[in-house]
Amino acid sequence: MQRYTATTYGDAFADVYDDWYGVDGVGGDGNTAATVDLVERVARRSRARHARVLELGAGTGRLAVPLAARGLDVVAVDSSTAMLDRLRARDQDETIRIVTGDMVDDMPAGPFDAVFVADNTLFNLDDAGRQRACFSAVAQRLASKGSFLVEAFVPNDPPAGSAVTVRSMTADEVVLSVTVHEPADQRAAGHYVHLADGQPVRLRPWAIRYATPAQLDAMAAAAGLILLDRWSDAAGAPFSSSNERHVSRYGRTS
Repeated sequence: MQRYTATTYGDAFADVYDDWYGVDGVGGDGNTAATVDLVERVARRSRARHARVLELGAGTGRLAVPLAARGLDVVAVDSSTAMLDRLRARDQDETIRIVTGDMVDDMPAGPFDAVFVADNTLFNLDDAGRQRACFSAVAQRLASKGSFLVEAFVPNDPPAGSAVTVRSMTADEVVLSVTVHEPADQRAAGHYVHLADGQPVRLRPWAIRYATPAQLDAMAAAAGLILLDRWSDAAGAPFSSSNERHVSRYGRTS
């Protein structure tokens, strides 16, 4: 997508992210609490006290803030200042170290007991090389017993082409979803076209380069990491080939 940059998604979605995808009970999918539980459990498995956690693509802080509230040392990375402004507003006690930047080139120094990237955010890296670089950077920063958690959808390879669908509709608001899919390149992009009575039209663009679980496992192996667990959700439900999502935990091979 022309003129699409690393900050485009966050800047376009920051004002609606929590309502559309966010915390439990505010438009979320009920997954926030389970994800916080999982990250804390994994981090404390490496170090029971003063465990260090790094969230890549932390956005508005829906996960980083409750993790910090549980006594974890949390570092949050995101390229969008609009997203991070909302994280700062949520983190009024300034418990989180915030890094404005790319989740590869600006990844802070470790070691970390848990590094995690939630809700397809790894796919915001725009090519396979950048995704491999992310795995490599994480591997260099993991504690010896640390874990890298990746949450993502399982690609089902819909046909190439474009589509327009209705995401949501009320008496005074419509959100249309416009998508283009290029399966040969494992890429998809689109806009949410936000139409609200009395308001200017808002375009909310997104673009991803997706990968299968097997491809992620290969990236991990190239970085010196190994798959330790794979679940269908953060609550730990078993994973099978029919699942639409996965949460995968990787650790060091030595």
